Amino acid sequence: MASISGNVRALSRGLNILRFLNRAGAARVAEIASELNLPRPTVYRLLHTLEEDGYVLYSGSNSRVRLSPLAAALGDSSSMRSRLCQVAAPIINKFTDIHAWPVSVTTYKDGHMVIQESTHNRSPLSVDTGMEGYSLPMLRTSDGRVYLSACSKSERKIIIDLIRTEGLPEDLPFLKKNWLEENLTEYFEQGFATRSPPIFRLKTSTLSVPILANERLLGCLSIVWVTKAMKLEDGVERYAVLLQQAAKKIASELLLQKTTTDINLVKN
Repeated sequence: MASISGNVRALSRGLNILRFLNRAGAARVAEIASELNLPRPTVYRLLHTLEEDGYVLYSGSNSRVRLSPLAAALGDSSSMRSRLCQVAAPIINKFTDIHAWPVSVTTYKDGHMVIQESTHNRSPLSVDTGMEGYSLPMLRTSDGRVYLSACSKSERKIIIDLIRTEGLPEDLPFLKKNWLEENLTEYFEQGFATRSPPIFRLKTSTLSVPILANERLLGCLSIVWVTKAMKLEDGVERYAVLLQQAAKKIASELLLQKTTTDINLVKN
């Protein structure tokens, strides 16, 4: 029984190390030991096992250890998307209850923004239903535009190259260098992006803001309204700041959850 208990404890500690490296990117043994409150010999022993099994790699230049591609491949971003939706749902529900228009949470995937959570079915003013899972183009939606403005330059280049490769005629006007530089800079500086017809959907206009947690771009928060009911500039005036506040609240609660999880990891 003692051996089984010891094995379980070692497994738990090994998983905690993998979680920590997933968050930190790379770390020295002393940093891992300090963060997880473990003796250094224990950390060395666990890392040796993880290295033998192919889950961690050592850097010869700075003595740091990081996750291997094998460990990174154990999961995509499904866990983070699940947490994002869980935290965002009550916040966007309350937003729609107050302001009536539907709100959505979107995340990036394979050259598109995907609606992960929405209040379309809750909103009395929505012209759409069942939008979860719906894929949105990057350059012709406010979600995609604000994501491109807030992501890193390297990620932006990859996404733009992917859009160019797809070669959709509808995207060509927005792939011009001047359009990209001027508009993405403007979206970044103001902290939101907009979309109005006839660019994408004829009946609606949208406004989107990034969801940033410790400068990490997790996705976007968007509000959609019927174009005939409200001018674009009125939508910006009414909802830009409110939507930014809601995005910050989502990020804050995600960070609070992360802190609680980290504390529990140390206790274990």
